[in-house]
Amino acid sequence: MLNVLLAEDDRDLALAVIDHLEIENIICDYAANGVEGAALIAQNRYDVLILDINMPGMDGLSLCEKIRSDSNDTPILMLTARDALANKIEGFNAGTDDYMIKPFEIEELIVRLHALSKRRSGQVSVIQTGPLQLDLHNRSASIHNAPVKLSPTGFKLLEVLMRASPHPVSHADLIMKVWGMTYPTAINCVFTFTIYVRPWKQVMPEIC
Repeated sequence: MLNVLLAEDDRDLALAVIDHLEIENIICDYAANGVEGAALIAQNRYDVLILDINMPGMDGLSLCEKIRSDSNDTPILMLTARDALANKIEGFNAGTDDYMIKPFEIEELIVRLHALSKRRSGQVSVIQTGPLQLDLHNRSASIHNAPVKLSPTGFKLLEVLMRASPHPVSHADLIMKVWGMTYPTAINCVFTFTIYVRPWKQVMPEIC
């Protein structure tokens, strides 16, 4: 079951989309403008965000930029009546992952939502959880601005944990995302990922 947010000021269109998504077992929260959308995103975790470009209060591009500046890597699908290449480039530069031009077929929207939900956005360059920061472009980590030494596997482990934070990560997901292997159900193992940072305190996310 997918959990998505639709930020769209055309209420009739929004209600029609929500009705069709419910038929497909997709839960959809609704925001009538960008400000309401930002508030809902701050309170909830979504699999995909659907944003209309032209909204009062805060338009879709501004909301998209805010989402990415908050290190939120939820995939974003932008809805727009603007079909010029320059408009699409503007959207991608703001941090969107996909585009749909109005009017659109609801069946195509559903297919795109399922495709986007299977990955995290590549538009985020920095992930931060409390004082812990992960720079995805430079492949570096720091806590309280002090560098943290990580092996390539350690970096990937931390990335998976931080992308899911504050939610837990199952053994199966962790093994699949880091090592690309299927979790052997016969083995009951617990992974503990420990980072030692001198002179800062030890940070110890645990998966159990």
